[in-house]
Amino acid sequence: MSEASLALALTALAGFGLRAAGLRLGGALRPDHPVIAWAAAVSTATLAAFVVLAIAAPSGLLATVPWPARTAGVIAGAIGWRVCRGALLPALLAGLAGLLAAWGISR
Repeated sequence: MSEASLALALTALAGFGLRAAGLRLGGALRPDHPVIAWAAAVSTATLAAFVVLAIAAPSGLLATVPWPARTAGVIAGAIGWRVCRGALLPALLAGLAGLLAAWGISR
């Protein structure tokens, strides 16, 4: 087994182990337990950081989209999420529509 294959196998094993531990711990705790609230807060903050990073310093194909269009997409998505009371699909579609509209105007 090569070093790369071993590293991949160990990483996958560690990930599966952590997932199993999380499921065991999460199943034993109430939904309003402070540990569950902390985990939810950390995951939300991580997602927010990735969104901010994608807007502020995009890479790949997203880097070709102008900054105002990316910002308009996020704002439209947030408004769509708020108007639709937390429904993800309408928020995603609203954000995409906002991005495309702003990108079309800026061209």
